[in-house]
Amino acid sequence: MKIAYYCQQVLGVGHFHRSLQICRALSRHHQVTMITGGAPLQVSEEKIDYFQLPGLIMDHNFHNLTPCDAQLSLDQTKALRAKALMNFFASYRPQIFLVELYPFGRKAFRFELDPLLTAIKVGSLHRCLVLCSLRDILVERHDRKKFEARVIATLNHSFDGLLIHGDKSLIPLETTFDRVDDIAVPLAYTGYVTPQPAAGARDKIRRELGLGKKRRLIIASIGGGNVGLELLHVTIKACALLADESLTLMVFAGPYASSRQLLRLREKADARTSVERFSPRFSDMLAAADLSISMAGYNTTMNVLAAGTPALLYPFSQNQEQRLRLKALEGKVPLSALEEADLTPAALARRIQNAYMQQRFTSPIALDGAVTTAALVQNWHHNGKVKK
Repeated sequence: MKIAYYCQQVLGVGHFHRSLQICRALSRHHQVTMITGGAPLQVSEEKIDYFQLPGLIMDHNFHNLTPCDAQLSLDQTKALRAKALMNFFASYRPQIFLVELYPFGRKAFRFELDPLLTAIKVGSLHRCLVLCSLRDILVERHDRKKFEARVIATLNHSFDGLLIHGDKSLIPLETTFDRVDDIAVPLAYTGYVTPQPAAGARDKIRRELGLGKKRRLIIASIGGGNVGLELLHVTIKACALLADESLTLMVFAGPYASSRQLLRLREKADARTSVERFSPRFSDMLAAADLSISMAGYNTTMNVLAAGTPALLYPFSQNQEQRLRLKALEGKVPLSALEEADLTPAALARRIQNAYMQQRFTSPIALDGAVTTAALVQNWHHNGKVKK
């Protein structure tokens, strides 16, 4: 089958990498094109094609969209995107169209998605199965009733099914969406989406780094790098306070970190610390670590669960999503929340010393969501379980 997957990241890289993991699973048996529309990211996936729309991201105040191309106005960028998306569908003619998050989010992209969905619905574009690919938790809304009414209207009219990338027993959709009973299309929970560390990754990475059994490795990361730099700075300072010669700290500032930001981090690093933008083997690195210190986003949290590594996680403060997920996980696995009061070198050093007491673990949470998603998409299409 031909499958198109639409993903629009506007701030970090979490939505993109979760979508990429799903596309990887789908591409094992199908032709997949991933439609992206944020700041371009360097990826190399031989079995996945990419269609990059003119980029739109959030501005520095996190309030409005702004073009990645400074030569274009916002209106020009929107017009180019809407036309390009229509033209792509007219030529590609997919059997399956997965839309990440919309209509539960990305309202700012209705200008291109609603006309496309309408054209598919009325048949002026090739008819295909339209599915929503949704994260487990929705961010809170001040206009919740109006928001949920709009979601239900769009979902029931323009979509054929809903895939929730979470675990109903942990965080059901009802936790952040009141009108689940009004969803008229088929709905399924896939489990969480995350890559698994390679077999033997822990021992292999530790050998490559020259780390013996008594050496302690800490991985500090902040996802894409647009938020959370203060966590990396204080982690470097906190580790410098620890008189532990067995300690190695690896810091990943994110693909969006600037050269200046990297330089500032490296200036504070001691001989036990390395600072890089990212690693293509991040999941394997986490498996090799004895402790992870990071933001508490969906992807990094699930990376930690897959690796079985104790973790200190700092929830993003501008919405409830990360804190809500972390609260649901606490007590089930050795993950602990960092608060603002912990973001001083002395306080964080104490948290690190206490976290060293935690043992590695095997996650009780379902983490095979990409494979399950691929199977559901194929079964729904072939068995006609989704409305036409």
